[in-house]
Amino acid sequence: MKPARFRYHRPESIEEAVALLADLGDDAKLLAGGQSLVPLLSMRLARVDHLIDLNRTAGLSQISMDDGGTTIGAMTRQATVEHSAEVAEAVPLLALAVPHIGHFQIRNRGTIGGSVAHADPASELPAVALALDAEIHVVAARGRRSIPASDLFVGTWTTSLAADELLQAVRFPAWSGRCGFAVEEFARRKGDFAIAGAVCAVGTNDRSAVDRVAIVLMGMGATPVRARDAEQLLLGTTPDEDVLKEAGQRAADAGQPTDDIHGPAGYRRRVAAHMVTIALRKALRQATDHGRD
Repeated sequence: MKPARFRYHRPESIEEAVALLADLGDDAKLLAGGQSLVPLLSMRLARVDHLIDLNRTAGLSQISMDDGGTTIGAMTRQATVEHSAEVAEAVPLLALAVPHIGHFQIRNRGTIGGSVAHADPASELPAVALALDAEIHVVAARGRRSIPASDLFVGTWTTSLAADELLQAVRFPAWSGRCGFAVEEFARRKGDFAIAGAVCAVGTNDRSAVDRVAIVLMGMGATPVRARDAEQLLLGTTPDEDVLKEAGQRAADAGQPTDDIHGPAGYRRRVAAHMVTIALRKALRQATDHGRD
């Protein structure tokens, strides 16, 4: 099928892009990598009056780093992040997550900002943003603001971005010291969205006790799910296997999965619990090994 008719815009600057958004509002849709939007338009599951193509908009593809974190422009290709040694060093959890996204052809076109803004609850980048307490930098003709990732995701494919706002960049705060990171997910086939998955970040002190932890679930609700109860269980402990399994179960209990063609909600919970346990085990091992270096 072909998309319904729309007017095409190709701004060359951020200022031009946000001016179009201010003028067109809800009648416009932004095109980044197009890996989700183009199929929806082609199958006419979505229609737009105006399409604003950001692929030639200057100032949206930079990667900058400082002691406090890493800022990645919204139009930075996922493949660029995947193959960046600097990003792998500065934001290990992001580097681990990106190879799980679809196939390499998708990552060649897909963008960091597009994935975050699309807000699919089964996708990896929203989960990473939530786990690392990322800040979402947005701009509009009326001004700029920064949105904590915890306030961005409000429902399936729904964010707190206003109709006239452009996601400009995502800033990932640095995790330093004895830290470990892991991404685990289970899908029917490589490249499919996860039936359930987890991203985990763990920091330990010089006694190998957990002093910082983030656990986020994919595919377990209308948004990525931060498992706060499981995190509290681990803080201050040197967890053994029983504690890790309990953390996995508490994390799964934080989700609100639904029955679908891939399996019942109870199945997703069991898979999620196992994914969290595996990811925590790997992250803790990495943090402990880091402390020995």
